[in-house]
Order: sequence, then C-alpha cells, then structure tokens
Amino acid sequence: MSKTFQAWQASFERLRAHKAFELTVIAIIILSALLIGAKTYEETSRFQQWLLAMDVAVTVFFLVEILIRMAAEKRLRDFFRQGWNVFDFLIVTASLIPLDDSEMVLLARLLRIFRVLRLVSMIPELRLLMAALVKSIPRMGYVALLMFIIFYIYAALGSFLFAEVDDFLWGNISTAMLTLFRVATFEDWTDVMYATQELYAWSWIYYLTFIFLTAFIFLNMMIGIVLDVMQKESVQMEIESGEGEAAELHGLRHDVRALRDQLDRMEAALGPRREGSGVDRRGED
Repeated sequence: MSKTFQAWQASFERLRAHKAFELTVIAIIILSALLIGAKTYEETSRFQQWLLAMDVAVTVFFLVEILIRMAAEKRLRDFFRQGWNVFDFLIVTASLIPLDDSEMVLLARLLRIFRVLRLVSMIPELRLLMAALVKSIPRMGYVALLMFIIFYIYAALGSFLFAEVDDFLWGNISTAMLTLFRVATFEDWTDVMYATQELYAWSWIYYLTFIFLTAFIFLNMMIGIVLDVMQKESVQMEIESGEGEAAELHGLRHDVRALRDQLDRMEAALGPRREGSGVDRRGED
C-alpha cells in the first residue's frame, strides 16, 4: 500500500469521523424527506424542474458520501461486515435509478422514500432502538401467539353468545375477532358493551376480563420485553465503546514504547561516536 493511498485513506477516515460531516449527512437526509413530501402537493408542480435538480443533487451527495465512507476503511470488506453499511449502500445504489417516464419510475420513487430510514443508521440512539426492536421480535412472538389464543377463545364465545344482538359485529369468529380488536384498542368499546348488556346484563364481565388480559397484561409484557432488550443493548454498546477506548489507549502505549526503543537505539548508536571523539581530543592534547 503506497504512502499516498494511506494519506488519502487517513484523510477520509478523519472526514468520516468529523461531527460536521455527520450533521451534514443528517441534514441532507431530512432535506431528501422534505423533497419527497413536497412532490405530493399539486402546488409544487410548477417547481418540478427545481425539485428534480435538487433530487439529483441529493443523490450525488449520497453517492459521494458512501464512497468516502468506503474509502475510509482500511479494507473494503470491513465496510460490508456491518449491516447498517450494507443497508446504506443498497439504498444509495437503488437511488441511482433515473426518475423519468419509464416503467421503473414508480419503483424509483418508492426506493427514494426509504432514504429517510438512513437517519436510523446515522444516529446511534436510533440504531439502539431498532436493534432492540428487532431482537425482541422473537420473544414478542410468543406473547403474540398467546394473545391470539385468547382472542380466538373470546371471539368464539362472543360469536356464540352475542350473534343475535348484532350479527354484523358477532356473526362469525372472524368478525368477532375484529370486534375484539376494537375493544382492545378502546375504540368506542363501551357502545359494543352497552348493546349486549341490553340483552345480557352480565356481559360486562366478558369485556372487562378480556380488556384486563389483553390491554393490561399482554401489552405490559411486550413493553417489558422491549425494555429488557434495550437495557441489554445499551450495556453491550457501553462495553463495545469501552473496548474501543481501551484498544486506542493500548495503541498509544504501543507507539510510546516504540518511540522509546527507537530513542534508545539512537542513543546507543551515538554513544560510541561521542566516546571516540573524546579519545581523539585527549590524544591531541
């Protein structure tokens, strides 16, 4: 690897780590999101050329930014070992699809919408939230399965008991499950309960037990799972940052020891010369 390439690589690495560079990228991502939103208004049709030019400029900026981040890596494969880098690379590459009247115009617009998700990859706190959400999905799946079982049992009971009250809400098990979802989200659930209470005064027990199980127990279980995973991810991030600082400190210590060894060798090399010059002076005296 030539010294020129190493110098350029070090420059790109410093640029990538600079706070101003990160803030600029975040600002351009927000600008890209605003451009996408502006295109949905008919009033902006007269500025179509300007919007298209700004979209091209944003795409070029993202392309340059991803190339800088790739050049900042000592080895290119290290860039693709991180999932967020792969995500950014795919989004930027997909954004290169031209916006014209071709059949790919709809796909190009849809892919440009996903550029907003690059905010997640640029902000560590958002990466922490996303990682916690993804890792908690398997555990939440079991809670969701148990919720489905409860929904199914209550929907079957509701279909058997309340079908004659309102066939539209309780006519079969599928519509009954939709009604129970409405009850679980507290969307005018009292109207549903009052309608059945006119015929079955005790039906409040059915609704209150269902709400207690779904809205209070299962929902809090899901929140607890996400919080638990977030705490573990936060601790892991702190450990990784601490290891990074320790590795940097170890590297500095290694450099200091190397400089000391080099100084010792220089002193050892200069020592005999000084002694020889002293002997010569004494002989002249």
